[in-house]
Amino acid sequence: MLESLLHFSIKNRWLIVVLTAVVASVGLFQLQRLPIDAVPDITNNQVQVNAVAPSLSPFEVEKQVTFPMENALAGIPGLESTRSLSRNGFAQVTAVFEDGVDIYFARQQVGERLREASGSLPPGVETIMGPIATGLGEVYMYTVEYEHPHGKGAVARDGAPGWQSDGAYLTPENTRLTTDVELAAYLREVQDWIIRPQLKSVKDVAGVDAIGGYVKQYHVQPDPMKLVSYGLTFADVVEALEKNNVSTGAGYVEHKGESYLVRATGRIEAIDEIETIVIGTRNGVPIYVRDVVGPDGVGVGRELRTGSASENGEDVVVGTAVMLIGANSRTVAAAVDAKMGEIQRSLPDGIRAKTVLNRTKLVDATIATVEKNLVEGAILVIVVLLVMLGNWRAALICALAIPLSMLMTATGMVQGE
Repeated sequence: MLESLLHFSIKNRWLIVVLTAVVASVGLFQLQRLPIDAVPDITNNQVQVNAVAPSLSPFEVEKQVTFPMENALAGIPGLESTRSLSRNGFAQVTAVFEDGVDIYFARQQVGERLREASGSLPPGVETIMGPIATGLGEVYMYTVEYEHPHGKGAVARDGAPGWQSDGAYLTPENTRLTTDVELAAYLREVQDWIIRPQLKSVKDVAGVDAIGGYVKQYHVQPDPMKLVSYGLTFADVVEALEKNNVSTGAGYVEHKGESYLVRATGRIEAIDEIETIVIGTRNGVPIYVRDVVGPDGVGVGRELRTGSASENGEDVVVGTAVMLIGANSRTVAAAVDAKMGEIQRSLPDGIRAKTVLNRTKLVDATIATVEKNLVEGAILVIVVLLVMLGNWRAALICALAIPLSMLMTATGMVQGE
């Protein structure tokens, strides 16, 4: 059999050369399509569910939140096991499914069970499923920071967005930032409202996480003694704030064959509007929010956070792009990096997004190492064959089996993906 194959190949040498060239060309084409990653993702098929209950201790979270959630997930088709953790004000349940279960089917089943269990959870506790990703999905990290922290070394342009001569930072919305909390909160605002929405539009990005800075909040801090003197309570303040921050519609009015929409705009847009909200009246005299607040009054505040991010001693915001499960980290990271170049041009003056981790570089370095090893191995094989056979053409023909077999393997891997 082997002898007949050799005779056929020698007799039809040009046909063999053409077939070899075709196989090599197809293999090179398929090799460009082959998704290559540096780290294989061996994470099991899982769905994570998070719940936040700020007022509960770890024991209460375990008893009132974690256990009902685990109980609700029991019996889902294809479910292998569940594991959980309970912390102060936070619960996480991880449902592990069999490898053959479709992840979207699993998330649908988990969502349905959680909706059924929502009635048994404490008031105000909401469950949120994590992104469709794994622990190896963090493919791109960046920091959102001021190019010149506290304006050191920056060119001051009074009245224009950016650093001012008095050390304040003026936003494009014409808001002056002076304190460290305000400056850090604005970095988080840039991350949440400018960078994150654009990155989430990149193909195969499951989500964008952030840590650092402060989530901007408006704080109203009443003085208990003033409330008592007016005969008011904290509940009265909360109720007044809620009722005065609502836009309502009242249908439409027809006039001369035309209809006019009637709408009452009641959304709060500035701090002074909060101060002028009426809480109640005494003898026909209105009592405003500014009449019952303490020394700190009404102003911009910060959330209670459990972590922070810094670089060279300065507050920054660290963002992480998380890859969709099953996607190729090399292409996703490259797409995110290209998008970051576009986003950079839309950031406010004096603020930049600096790349910290790009998985593409790791994959490219791994590929370069493999290529180097293959070339060195091929050269070594040719030298050994040349010494053993004593003919360079025979050695070269035998050595060609290495790249050809690799290209054929790549074709099979792409077709079997």
